[in-house]
Amino acid sequence: MSAPFVPDDDRPDEEAADFVPEPVLPEAVRQRITTLAAAALPGLPADEIPVPLRRVARFAPNRRARLGGRDIAAQLVADPLFRQRIGARIVDEAGDLGTAVSGGVAPAAADPVEVAALAYLARPDGWRTLIGAAGDAVRAEADSAAVTGQVRAAEQRAARAEHDRAVARVEADKLRDELARVREELGQLREEARTTSKALREAQAAQKRAADLLATEKGRAARAALDHEAEVRRLRGRLADAEAAAATGKQAAKDARAVDDARLWLLLETIGQAATGLRRELALGPTDKLPADFVADAAADRPGAPERSQARAQDTDDPGRLDQLLALPRAHLVVDGYNVTKRGFAEMSLEQQRKRLITGLGGIAAQTGDEVTVVFDGAERVHGLPPAPRGVRVLFSRKGTTADELIRQLVRAEPPGRPVVVVSSDREVADGVRRHGAYPMGADSLLRRLSRS
Repeated sequence: MSAPFVPDDDRPDEEAADFVPEPVLPEAVRQRITTLAAAALPGLPADEIPVPLRRVARFAPNRRARLGGRDIAAQLVADPLFRQRIGARIVDEAGDLGTAVSGGVAPAAADPVEVAALAYLARPDGWRTLIGAAGDAVRAEADSAAVTGQVRAAEQRAARAEHDRAVARVEADKLRDELARVREELGQLREEARTTSKALREAQAAQKRAADLLATEKGRAARAALDHEAEVRRLRGRLADAEAAAATGKQAAKDARAVDDARLWLLLETIGQAATGLRRELALGPTDKLPADFVADAAADRPGAPERSQARAQDTDDPGRLDQLLALPRAHLVVDGYNVTKRGFAEMSLEQQRKRLITGLGGIAAQTGDEVTVVFDGAERVHGLPPAPRGVRVLFSRKGTTADELIRQLVRAEPPGRPVVVVSSDREVADGVRRHGAYPMGADSLLRRLSRS
């Protein structure tokens, strides 16, 4: 165990009076002391190694002085007993040099750093003097080495300066010769420059005349090209207009022909089925009298056929009349959607109104086989509607138009003679479609028909 450290304030007066501080060691001496102590540290018994250095003693030899040097130096100063033990071991390993230093003698041929390190550890009489002499020797060697280096550097600088002066003289001679040659070439170049300048001025004048002529020709060519491009654009515009007009005319003619063909087919189909239905409704059979026979009977004052009873006009809200109209061949039922739903089930939401009406119209289309179209105002257009039932067409008016206008367009698109039934309680709609040959019916007739289904 190391001796306990006693602070200066707690030492006896006589020890405080004899206390002398540790000397300032040269760096080389301090490093040598640390190296010697680190090498000898593992050789001490474990109980003689101070606790702070036991971990350092387990380091590898090449790392012990580098990593634990600070701790070793501090312990050598703080623990005189440890310094004495490890110093005795180091002095013994030093041999004759260690014996001489222990006797207070510094051999003349010995390394002063080694002598100072051993003297610090062994501390014989006059050890401070040995350390001071070693420090002086180290400083003298350092000063001598510095002076020698400075002299060597001065000699090298002098040699380089002499070499540079020789090189400068050679380069100066070369530069003089080169200057003479350059002056001669400069005279030749000046003469060539005067000749070249004259030729250049003549060439520039010729180039200016050619550039002026070229600019004139380019201006004429540019104007001609612009006129040509303008004419080409005009002709292309006329060609594009003609092609567009032709395409529009072809498409219009094609659409008109398609519409006329559809109207003609539908009219012929309607007339044929109407004739068949009329013959079936009237139950007409073959007769043995011809029209001339009736004329002859009238001339002879014979009684003719009984007068037909005039059919009773039926109400537009009568579902029976609606059934009669829908029984006509190839009938087309057009429904004013919101006019019917808001009259029949206004308490529902618009989505429920549409769904209920479209579902009911699907039943009518399935029963009659007629074409059914329901029209809603586009202001209430919604996306993602469920698929319409078979035979039912659902339309929304475009922005800026109303369902009434779309209904009138549908009626005008039908051929004359086809039975078109329009369900709406709007008087303006009814009057408009009646002028185009359609049968207007009130919304209540359809609502009664749907409630009956």
